[in-house]
Amino acid sequence: MANAKNEFTNVSKLVPEALGEPGKRTFRILVESDSSSATLWLEKEQLFQLGLAVQQLLSTLPEQQGNESIDLEGREAPGLTSLDFKVGRLVLGHGGNGYFIIDAHDLEDDEEEDSEALVRVWATRDQVKSFAEEALRLCAAGRPLCPLCGRPINPDGHECPRVNGHVKITEL
Repeated sequence: MANAKNEFTNVSKLVPEALGEPGKRTFRILVESDSSSATLWLEKEQLFQLGLAVQQLLSTLPEQQGNESIDLEGREAPGLTSLDFKVGRLVLGHGGNGYFIIDAHDLEDDEEEDSEALVRVWATRDQVKSFAEEALRLCAAGRPLCPLCGRPINPDGHECPRVNGHVKITEL
């Protein structure tokens, strides 16, 4: 992985959130580390795919890691760093010694494939496990899906294209 502009090595908070009513929600990840913080705004599908990727990666790695060590000293973002941006691309990796890496690239700075991540989060196995569980729970808590076309059903109903709009589906 390439370098990152800001690294959060001593993460005390890694939490996904959904704000608003189903159908009009916005999603973000809150990260806090020592005296720094970041708010990463992202799409529901990005959060869902990150949660899924974390669970898949966790299932392929043994519970106990080897003696590989990583020196994180001096990598922490400068004190009082506060970032707030929309994520263009996320990269998940395993850094060894039980650490997982999430690189978040700013949507506005992410024109080049090999650009630096704006934020790199170093999280423990327990942190990413609980993050993934909560992310998938948030994504599943949205509007129910139409059994015919797979599109979301709004509280006031859904005109399904599979029945040419002749029947308004209001519940499952």
